[in-house]
Amino acid sequence: MVAHVGTVAFLGLDARPVEVQVQIAGQEFRLSIVGLPDKAVRESGERVRAALEAIGLALPPRRITVNLSPADLPKEGSHYDLPIALGLLAAMGMIDAETLAQYVAVGELGLDGRLAPVPGVLLAALHASGTSLGLICPASQGGEAAWAGEVEVVAAPDLLSLINHLKGVQLLSPPERSMADLVAGGPDLSEIKGQETAKRALEIAAAGGHNLLMSGPPGSGKSLLAAALPGILPPLTPQEALEVSMVASMAGELEGGRLRRVRPFRSPHHSASMPALVGGGARARPGEVSLAHLGVLFLDELPEFPRGVLDSLRQPLETGQVSVARAAAHVTYPARVQLIAAMNPCRCGHLGDASLACSRAPKCAADYQARVSGPLLDRIDLHVDVAAVSAADLSLPPPAETSAMVAARVAAARAIQTARYGGAVRSNAEADGKLLDAVALPDEAGARLLTQATQAMRLSARGYHRVLRVARTLADLAGVERVGRIHIAEALSYRRLMGVN
Repeated sequence: MVAHVGTVAFLGLDARPVEVQVQIAGQEFRLSIVGLPDKAVRESGERVRAALEAIGLALPPRRITVNLSPADLPKEGSHYDLPIALGLLAAMGMIDAETLAQYVAVGELGLDGRLAPVPGVLLAALHASGTSLGLICPASQGGEAAWAGEVEVVAAPDLLSLINHLKGVQLLSPPERSMADLVAGGPDLSEIKGQETAKRALEIAAAGGHNLLMSGPPGSGKSLLAAALPGILPPLTPQEALEVSMVASMAGELEGGRLRRVRPFRSPHHSASMPALVGGGARARPGEVSLAHLGVLFLDELPEFPRGVLDSLRQPLETGQVSVARAAAHVTYPARVQLIAAMNPCRCGHLGDASLACSRAPKCAADYQARVSGPLLDRIDLHVDVAAVSAADLSLPPPAETSAMVAARVAAARAIQTARYGGAVRSNAEADGKLLDAVALPDEAGARLLTQATQAMRLSARGYHRVLRVARTLADLAGVERVGRIHIAEALSYRRLMGVN
């Protein structure tokens, strides 16, 4: 007899169907797992055997073959433990095989029979829903799986309770959908004294989804300003929450199986490797740029990142997705992020301050800033200098404008963009050239200024369109239908003068 149990293999955010086939034959005991398993899958046999012994069952003293079909698809991860155990139980006659055929199973087994959480349960639930099957998963992830729609979810705390449920002895209650609290961390803008220009740039970035680079001396508040950005961003829509949670589920970062409600804010250290930032590794896991999908990727001390690592962001910033090529598979993850970067003007950080500047200026600054390539800088819409905060600014009372006030203006501007684009794109930052020509065409004075500035500043076609995107956002914040000269002028003030455009 061959028992069959359905499960999945993950390729990026795609859940591929896998059939676990278990056969018990022969007289000599041997447990073999075939079908391109990785080390974690090969070790499943020992975890399954210990879990069965923990509930009073033992494997028969015969040859057991577990085949993971299709055999040419790589199998990675510990979520194969549960389907292998269920296949063994069906082959031993402990569970009805026809009942198991109605489910997809994922879960890791502890040596005591408990079911431990695994990455990708939400993706597996969506796959099960699309194939009109139910899902068997660990109890701690039942709330996550319940968001997949009309799908029967059996969330079991351990193997024994799952067996009793499948036999109809003791039914498990269906899990309830759970969401994380709607709380955005970070400081309030009212806590930041001075830096009005940087706050204005931060508001524009939030309103249009634009990338932002802040340059200034140490202690000027660049990191504090970046941390305040989540507090003024609009909350995730239901569809966006599902997208963000799918990536988090694949990375195993959904706390308690609860869907995300706030936009992610990722701040990797400048020692991060290329696989850590854009994804990859042995299992082609999502990187920081994908974990920040529909949220903020904050890169502090930008020139301290290896140049090759930074340049690997150029394609994700342009296309909104990152592709990881491997010999066995080609994996694509979403990466529609808002890049917020911060850097010092030079290595010592005090360029322009006569009392603190180093003796190597200006070569020190030129060498330091050259560590960030021109093409990457050209993909950043807003460049703003953040000056040191004076003692007079620090002695002033806190600003009256709070993050909630700024967030209301940002939400109003985003509502205008949603109505304008009708779901084609999410924000002005995503509008392409053809769409910009239709929605951001400036008036005569604005067009004349933009043409003159394009020649004087040597803007590329990309830089030209990015100025238009920012100008369109400025008009939205002002509640104006037509982009004017004043919007083009302010948008140009945020462009960086550099040799490569």
